[in-house]
Amino acid sequence: MLSVALLTLLGLLSKERGTLTGLWLDALRRGLGWGVYVVPVGLIVLGVWVITRGTDHPLHLPQNRVLGVLILFIAGLALSHHFAGQVEGGVAVERYGGTMGRWLSRVLSGALSWAGAIVLLVVLVGIGLTLVLNVSLAQVMADFAELVARLVRWLRGLRLPRWKRNNSPAELYTPPLPAFQSLVPSAKAPPAEQQEPAAASLASERAAATAPSTPISSDIPSGTVQWTLPNFGEMLAESEETQMSVADIREKTRVIEETLRSLGVPATVVEVNPGPAVTQFGLEPGYVERRDRDGEMKRAKVKVSRISALANDLALALAASPIRIEAPVPGKGIVGLEIPNSQTAVVGLRGVMESEQFRAISSSNLALAFGRDVSGEAVVDDLGKLPHLLIAGATGSGKSVCINALIACLLCRNTPDELKLLMIDPKRVELSNYNGIPHLLAPVVVEVDRVVGVLNWVTREMDRRYKVFARAGARNIQAYNELVTANGDVKMPFIVVFIDELADLMMIAPEEVERSVCRIAQMARATGIHLVIATQRPSVDVVTGLIKANFPARISFAVSSQIDSRVILDIPGAEKLLGRGDALYMAPDSPKVARIQGCFVSDGELARLVAFWADQVTQRSAARTPATGAAGPQPTTPVVQQPLWPDMRPEKEEADEDPLLREALALVRQEKRASVSFLQRKLRIGYTRAARLIDLLEQKGIVGPSTGTSKLRDVLQPAGDEQAAGTYESAKRETI
Repeated sequence: MLSVALLTLLGLLSKERGTLTGLWLDALRRGLGWGVYVVPVGLIVLGVWVITRGTDHPLHLPQNRVLGVLILFIAGLALSHHFAGQVEGGVAVERYGGTMGRWLSRVLSGALSWAGAIVLLVVLVGIGLTLVLNVSLAQVMADFAELVARLVRWLRGLRLPRWKRNNSPAELYTPPLPAFQSLVPSAKAPPAEQQEPAAASLASERAAATAPSTPISSDIPSGTVQWTLPNFGEMLAESEETQMSVADIREKTRVIEETLRSLGVPATVVEVNPGPAVTQFGLEPGYVERRDRDGEMKRAKVKVSRISALANDLALALAASPIRIEAPVPGKGIVGLEIPNSQTAVVGLRGVMESEQFRAISSSNLALAFGRDVSGEAVVDDLGKLPHLLIAGATGSGKSVCINALIACLLCRNTPDELKLLMIDPKRVELSNYNGIPHLLAPVVVEVDRVVGVLNWVTREMDRRYKVFARAGARNIQAYNELVTANGDVKMPFIVVFIDELADLMMIAPEEVERSVCRIAQMARATGIHLVIATQRPSVDVVTGLIKANFPARISFAVSSQIDSRVILDIPGAEKLLGRGDALYMAPDSPKVARIQGCFVSDGELARLVAFWADQVTQRSAARTPATGAAGPQPTTPVVQQPLWPDMRPEKEEADEDPLLREALALVRQEKRASVSFLQRKLRIGYTRAARLIDLLEQKGIVGPSTGTSKLRDVLQPAGDEQAAGTYESAKRETI
């Protein structure tokens, strides 16, 4: 085929032809007309396909595109002869569609008439284009309708002055309105009731066109700044995601196949998926020949377990560690061999948010971008369907970066009227930068002693929402928001609670924290309240069985041991991760875990996003402040976030006072003895807290100084103070 194509090209390009070549070209010209120039190209493609069909990398020819090319070729021959008219003679036929084109034209004209034949051929051309370009007919029609709509709008814009020719110049002219004209009152602007309706509508359209972004409707009164969503293309930086080179892929493919063959496990690499941190090589097990009892040779398929047992041998041959083997890959008939790349690419949040997978769920307010898998595809999910997320990993593996990426994703897509955030950060440095954004229900909680009260407030808010839904006859928050939107009321916002370190909370109050977290996780999904919890110590006393049962969606970064991997994911594998964003994601609707490279958000991107929302809070406060008439810039109102409940005192007032101090005071006065071991036994607390209580009682003059021995301390109780101090039981009830 390649030889015939080459001879045909030489005959078409040169004037000197042999007898056989001349007969071949004359036959092609009479039969196909101008299609003679397409024949060499088709023969070359077909010949290459036949040659490479028996190799490891055959030429792939999609059937739909091949069919589309044939339809276009045949329809083109018929159309070229159809528009040329009824010509006769071999020379005229050669110039157009040839004998085939003339025959098709005459058959279609006799069956459908001349115009009907044109309609059918044009339809065939459209079908051929959709098959070749791999686009759907609906998409073509949508683009055509959009083009027609733009053309109609352009024509209306040209005809508008003719419609207004008899009107006054004042009606024809409408000054452009700024984006926030309501903030700057003008004395020359006419009242709203005196404007022409058409001019008012045109002015509103121009104001919407000049606004920097689409304002979101909220409960802000008329005349103030409305919330606007940020443009994440400007807030987030664009990262370059490099992949492994083709030469490295070929070399590692050769090493893998040779190593397995030398170890008696033949396998072939049939698929390569280069990812940002690791590259997955898909292995198809081969066959081995074995002699049965009768002495006959039989072929047997290689077991998957034999390939999985050779992970260390492959790591030695490839000089790469650690290597993870996924046997088999979900949905595919291959064994996945994941090898780390020499250079880890940074997965930017902007690139994942611009992917097709994220756009498919962009209608949800709680759409989250997690990262990219081993094949480079974006991994996204809806927090409303998870409905809670548990994140675990060792120090420095990427937990806090993952939480910042999730928060940034939510802030880029939700206004404060649609989403409220509640953040708990015992480490005091990871989430404190978000103080000042309008999405926060309260300042970031950094005091561990207040966490139980915050979780209790979330529980009460969940119960309150269920009562509101029952009165409204709604089943969940989506149904309730649809009802209130129809009535013109304010929607109920979603609430997402972020806890950056669960282990610290479980050390202080394990029973209360576990009870509150489990109750919220069990019941809060319908009310729009969701939890995102992270911990660096995924042990059984932190991630208990009740917590795991209510968190089907989990992300595990690199952990220190296989036991921690089994605790968080119920399977080993997280101990072999690379760190720095390399993670395993367990989706609630998938039985297998997916290896992903988490999104990275820099401090500069977070600072720009926080500053964007803080500036809107400042503008809103300035807009609500009445004008004083003073010249020059007016001072802005400082941003002050309200606490969750009225008696939530500042942190400085409770820094030196233990919640059990009143209970310990009543206990030592009632028993008339005091020691560290005595408070440990009675209050069921640790040594450090009991010693601190004794020191506070000594500072207040309740107990005497230490004797330096194991004797009890003296209780310095003034006469007549028993009734004022109260009993231990009453103090215990007040503390609870």
